[in-house]
Amino acid sequence: MILYPAIDIRGGRCVRLVEGDFARETAYETDPAVAARRWVDAGAEWLHVVDLDGAVEGMPINREAVKRIRAAVDVPMQLGGGLRTLTDLEEAFAIGINRAILGTVALRDPELIISAVARWGDRIAVALDARNGRLATDGWLGQTEAKAVDVARKLAKAKVRHFIFTDINRDGVLAGPNLDSLGELVNAVEADVIASGGISSIDDISAAAATGASGAIIGRALYEGRIDLAEALAATRQTEHTP
Repeated sequence: MILYPAIDIRGGRCVRLVEGDFARETAYETDPAVAARRWVDAGAEWLHVVDLDGAVEGMPINREAVKRIRAAVDVPMQLGGGLRTLTDLEEAFAIGINRAILGTVALRDPELIISAVARWGDRIAVALDARNGRLATDGWLGQTEAKAVDVARKLAKAKVRHFIFTDINRDGVLAGPNLDSLGELVNAVEADVIASGGISSIDDISAAAATGASGAIIGRALYEGRIDLAEALAATRQTEHTP
């Protein structure tokens, strides 16, 4: 199981939101590259980076901050937030992003997903951000009636191989992941599913892994010291090697 420290960028800073609410923001670093170096020094093998302003505006906004992160560390990075066109993807890959995450566009322009996967294969991931099982859009400010699991099934048939599932009501509140919905999604698609939202302890990571999730994104729990990344990584490796 891969652990992904989260670096959410708003106004060029590293922040965390509660349930996606921009009015409930905590800033942790003026320079997100500082956070990136901290997590890589602790052993992170991947980073999960989100341009929060980009998600709302519908276009990349914090490119310079993303570039600073890319220059500061040498581990793979996945990037989401405001990536809505093939040109956006080209530019993300050109600055060294290893995997691009598409969210809102998966609902509004499924053909773009098909084109992106045909061109870049498993370097494309789709974010499934849900409230009560229904997908949200536009930095979680918009709400649809589309069911996350139904959309995932359709996109898996289009050869999407990575999904990131976030229960918005769990995000940033340290209440544990939505294991029922996570497990339903894992069982519904032949693809990697990465858990996001609510992870507050190493036990939560283990519980997510038990559903079959291939990874877990950790945000507030890392920044507030509830999870020690080095310990979590060691525990994950030990579990993987236990018969």
